[in-house]
Amino acid sequence: MNLVFFLIKNFMIGNLEVICGPMFSGKSEELIRRIKRAQIANQRIQCFKPAIDNRYSLDHIVSHSHLKMEATTLKTAKELFDYLEDHTRIIAIDEVQFFDKDIVDVVMKLVKRSYRVILAGLDLDYKGNAFGPMPELLALADEVVKIHAICTLCGEKATRTERIIDEDSQILIGEQNSYEARCKSHHLFS
Repeated sequence: MNLVFFLIKNFMIGNLEVICGPMFSGKSEELIRRIKRAQIANQRIQCFKPAIDNRYSLDHIVSHSHLKMEATTLKTAKELFDYLEDHTRIIAIDEVQFFDKDIVDVVMKLVKRSYRVILAGLDLDYKGNAFGPMPELLALADEVVKIHAICTLCGEKATRTERIIDEDSQILIGEQNSYEARCKSHHLFS
């Protein structure tokens, strides 16, 4: 291990960035944009996603506009450490709301080990309630970016996700046939 890498790994402080908002707001797109900028700077990056997110690809982070980035699929948050490579400096995780509560400990361990961690996920579920580990991750973040979509009913700023099919479980993997972006005025649960 060269001296520069040793100094960077042992004396720099990590950083936690969280990108959040409703469905169709461009969270994955923003995550991919940040990954691509880091790649241009020749930084070592690894991308991860939960196994439950199988909408577009099993081994890629994919935006609704079909931008994509290769990713390792994880069944549990702790499994990330099994795939972590030595020279990685940036960890990107999409759909973080689907991970178990262990994701908070995993992320904070990475930050303490001087990694730049970039997360993207829904901050609220379809009922407008905090989603999974997101409240803790948002509270611990060094940077929070809340992205808005466009309400499908009125065209105003949408901060909510409306489920348009009859299903009550909090987690239902879907896209435009199951969900729409809505403003607070047109969100059923607001």
